[in-house]
Amino acid sequence: MHIDVIDGVFAPNISFGPPLIKSIRKYSALVFDVHLMIVDPERYLDEFVEAGSDIITVHIEALKDPSRIISRIRGAGAKPSISLKPATSLSTVKEFLDEIDMLLVMTVDPGFSGQSFKRDILPKIREARRMIDQLNREIDLQVDGGINKESAPLVVEAGANVLVAASAIFGAPDVEKAIREIRESCSP
Repeated sequence: MHIDVIDGVFAPNISFGPPLIKSIRKYSALVFDVHLMIVDPERYLDEFVEAGSDIITVHIEALKDPSRIISRIRGAGAKPSISLKPATSLSTVKEFLDEIDMLLVMTVDPGFSGQSFKRDILPKIREARRMIDQLNREIDLQVDGGINKESAPLVVEAGANVLVAASAIFGAPDVEKAIREIRESCSP
């Protein structure tokens, strides 16, 4: 379960924090992939891990010392992941790829669900996959933003193996059907 945490400063909009994650953790055995779209994410790391986060995704744009925060996430018992906004170059994360378990490439600007998929990010996804493959390590490549049955096959073809879909699922009249259609759109 991908959980967006937005502070209204790093990205517009406000969502929720560790107390809500902790309250839903007791009802779910799913992997909680917590995407921190917040300033100073290091300040809250322990709280998010204690609340039940399995993966902590932090934005490269919000980090002063990426290696330090990656190490803190892993040391706290969660898997570290780095995200970057659409306008941020992959060069900002290249030196840290070997330290993380997942790279999240945003195809929309952080903050609001329902934005349209930006096709011009596909070359960035392909390049991210190439960079990851060169490391010869298991690193997931996640894509978030505008994922639906039309965009999903494009990002999978570009190299993504983890997709985040929100409004295409939760805005659909039949959630199960929407999930099935996205999955089937990616099948050969």
